[in-house]
Amino acid sequence: MKKLMLRWNIDTPKDLIIIFFVFSITGSSSVLIGRPILKFLGITLEHIHPIIYYPLFIISSFIFYQIFLVIYGWVFGQFSFFWNMEKKMLKRFGITI
Repeated sequence: MKKLMLRWNIDTPKDLIIIFFVFSITGSSSVLIGRPILKFLGITLEHIHPIIYYPLFIISSFIFYQIFLVIYGWVFGQFSFFWNMEKKMLKRFGITI
């Protein structure tokens, strides 16, 4: 834990626990929201071939993940940490903010 706290420049173990919690609920939320939205748009396995559906599902989950990561980070008082992490993630995909 100490190595991770140093790497992420986190002061207390409490902040690390909050960050882990935000990561966990963000992943779950992105899937829980992404699937119904795809269904609302008519994108389901019943209507579209799995080769098309699953990449669309992954892309939608990724988009919602990015949005929820910053929102939950803000709600739990870790906005600056998650905003910096968000910028790093998007930079790896060639998207600059």
